[in-house]
Amino acid sequence: MSVDDGVRKLKSEADEPGWEVDPDDDWGLAVIATVGRQLRLRREAVGMRAVDFGIAVGYGEDLVYKIEGGKRIPRPEYLDKADEVLDAGGLIAAMKDDVAKVRYPKKVRDLANLEARAVELQLYDPLNIHGLLQTPEYARGLLLMRRPAYTQDDVERMVAGRVARQTVFGKDPAPELSFVLEEWTLRRPLGGRVLLRNQLEHLLEVGRLRNVELQVMPMSREEHAGIDGGIEVLKFGDGSAVGRSPVVANGRPVTERKQLHILELRYGIIRAQALTPRESTALIEQLLGET
Repeated sequence: MSVDDGVRKLKSEADEPGWEVDPDDDWGLAVIATVGRQLRLRREAVGMRAVDFGIAVGYGEDLVYKIEGGKRIPRPEYLDKADEVLDAGGLIAAMKDDVAKVRYPKKVRDLANLEARAVELQLYDPLNIHGLLQTPEYARGLLLMRRPAYTQDDVERMVAGRVARQTVFGKDPAPELSFVLEEWTLRRPLGGRVLLRNQLEHLLEVGRLRNVELQVMPMSREEHAGIDGGIEVLKFGDGSAVGRSPVVANGRPVTERKQLHILELRYGIIRAQALTPRESTALIEQLLGET
C-alpha cells in the first residue's frame, strides 16, 4: 500500500463526530488543552511532522492539529497509539483517566460528584427506570429512541456517564439508597424483551445490596403523590442536603430547608403508597418470569 493509499484511509472529522469539548466547561477545556500541548511537545521533541504522526496513529493531519490545539477530545486508542509511536513510556497513555472524565457532559460530572459525596439518596423517576439502576444496554436502548435523534457518539458519551455514576454502589462506607420505580416502566419492553429481561435481573441483583431499597409503585394505586414529577434528595455527612423536582424552583437544585421539607414529605408519601421492598422484589421476579 502506498502512502497516498494510507492517507485516504486515515480517520477524518466525518468519521469521529461529536468529540468537541463543551465551550462552557472550563475545566474540560483546560484538561484537553493541556493534553494537546503535551502531545505536540512530545511529537516535536522526536522530530516527527504532524502528517507523519497522523499516518502512524491512523488519523488525518487536520484531526492531529485539532487534538494538539485542544479543539477535540482524543479517544483512548489515540492516546495509546500516540504513546507507542512517540515512545512515551506510558506518560501519554496515563492521561486517559482525565480525558475520560471530560467525555461526560459537565452536568453529568457535577451530578456524579454530588452522588459520590452523599450519605443518603432518595430517588423517584416517574418516566423511566432511574439512571443509576440502568444497565448499559438498557440505557443505550432508551437513548437511541430519543427524537430528534442523538448522534451515536452522544449516545455512547451519555451511556458512559451513567455507568460512571454507578460507582456510588461500591463506595465504602456505602450510602443509603432508596428508589421508587413505576410498575409500568418494568413492564414496557423498551428496546426489546431481551434488554428488559436483563434489566429486571439487574434490579434484583442491586436490590439484594444491604444499603439499597427498591420499591415499586403499582399501577393499581388509586392515589399517587408523585403525579407532579420526579424527586431527588441527596443528604450529606455534614447535615446539608440538596433536592430537585420539576414542581419546586422549576427543577433547579434547592438547598433551602422549607423546599427540601416539601420534597421529603412528598417522597415519604410516595414510599408509603408503594409496595414494600419485599413485595416489590416479588413483583419484579413475577415480571421477569413473564418476560
